[in-house]
Amino acid sequence: MTLTDRTIKAAKPKEKPYKLSDSKGLYFEISPAGGKLWRLKYRIDGREKRLSFGAYPEVSLADAREQRDEARSLLVKD
Repeated sequence: MTLTDRTIKAAKPKEKPYKLSDSKGLYFEISPAGGKLWRLKYRIDGREKRLSFGAYPEVSLADAREQRDEARSLLVKD
């Protein structure tokens, strides 16, 4: 299920960090302190890696998806 702006705005901090998944490895991470970060999870040579795209609301949902697509195209080329 993909995220919506309404879901992101309604996300509240909990005791432990948690994730809201979007698609193609993109997810939204909410920290206990209230930080909201965009991250991309991918694998290279069987090892899991993460890439950060910035904090919400500075980086919008549309911007994060665009950055995800650019990053995935660069990963495929290598």
